[in-house]
Amino acid sequence: MLEELGKKACEAKKKLMIASEEEKNNALKAIAKALVERQDEIISANAIDLENAKKNGMSTAMMDRLKLDGERIGQMAQGVLDVASLPDPVGKTLLEIERPNGLKIKRISTPLGVIGIIFESRPNVTSDAASLCLKSGNVVILRGGKEAINSNMTTVKIMRDAVKSENLPEDVIQLVEDTSRESATALMTLNGYVDVLIPRGGAGLIQAVVKNASVPVIETGAGNCHIYVDKDADIDMAVEIVFNAKTQRPSVCNAAESLLIHKDIADDVLGKIKEKLDEKNVELVGDDAAVKIIDINKATDEDWATEYNDYKMSVKVVDSMDEAIEHIYKYSTGHSECIVTDNNQAAEEFLNRVDSAAVYVNASTRFTDGGEFGFGAEIGISTQKLHARGPIGLPELQSFKYKIYGNGQIR
Repeated sequence: MLEELGKKACEAKKKLMIASEEEKNNALKAIAKALVERQDEIISANAIDLENAKKNGMSTAMMDRLKLDGERIGQMAQGVLDVASLPDPVGKTLLEIERPNGLKIKRISTPLGVIGIIFESRPNVTSDAASLCLKSGNVVILRGGKEAINSNMTTVKIMRDAVKSENLPEDVIQLVEDTSRESATALMTLNGYVDVLIPRGGAGLIQAVVKNASVPVIETGAGNCHIYVDKDADIDMAVEIVFNAKTQRPSVCNAAESLLIHKDIADDVLGKIKEKLDEKNVELVGDDAAVKIIDINKATDEDWATEYNDYKMSVKVVDSMDEAIEHIYKYSTGHSECIVTDNNQAAEEFLNRVDSAAVYVNASTRFTDGGEFGFGAEIGISTQKLHARGPIGLPELQSFKYKIYGNGQIR
């Protein structure tokens, strides 16, 4: 079955890679319109997924990640329109040189080809990924988790119908409907058909893909994100940033999981942060120093390395920024880290020394997002350093080729 999808994808690739910007934009606009007009179909399918998730004991936070309603579908549609409004990344001249022998060489941006995406329970990824791939001239084979299979099947059918209505091949968007482990393994090893594979989900999924795939992989990151409250921090600002980064949507990868507080300010700020987090019933666990300041349980070694995806956070009191940075180096997944401080020198030092994809001064880690960065949407947040890093938007979905113009040169 996967090989058949691969064959269809390769055929569709031939037409999509030469499609005009207008043709791609018209298809994207048709998708956005269809998502809104047929939202009742999506919501009905999503209700089945939610009921199954409830029966299987899915956490409240993860249920929220799975849920679709009119507002979220409207956001999905707007995300597609945002992608349509972005400049076409295909066919751009990246480099132009003329050699002494008269050869004229151009480096031109080109689509990656066929992109496989393995993701978990967030069904909005379906439209985000499909729209980014379509705009960037790439065919996409989506393989979501069983939790969202009904939502994904319905959404993909609607998108394929919309693309077909604009005279592009419907096979530019495909879905693996088999959610077994075997289908995931088959996609990871679909050499000759899939040009690159992008996993989007928790640490277990990502590592399984990295270890087992024989096709090239862009590794997206689990998010063990940190906030360091410096001794020169504005306390009220620190409280609001921590609250937003932890609770605005705790199930996503850019939510903060660990809080580091300088010892000089810990007595003043930690109680206020806990009081604010109590509004959302956030469970805090901490080191010995934190436990002495507020009434919380002791953290284990495992806590420091855990991406909770829930209303839970680890807390550590540190003697210096050096200790905070060392802790981040030891436990961070390289996703997003923040310093809260009014000291410009400390801020710049933190920015320069912390080696994560996104490093913030006085802002919530929740902004590590393709839409918030102005990329329209994203396929994931890359924590690797080759080819793509941070939100994977349109530029990161391009490769390049060389066009060489001669007039009879021989070597």
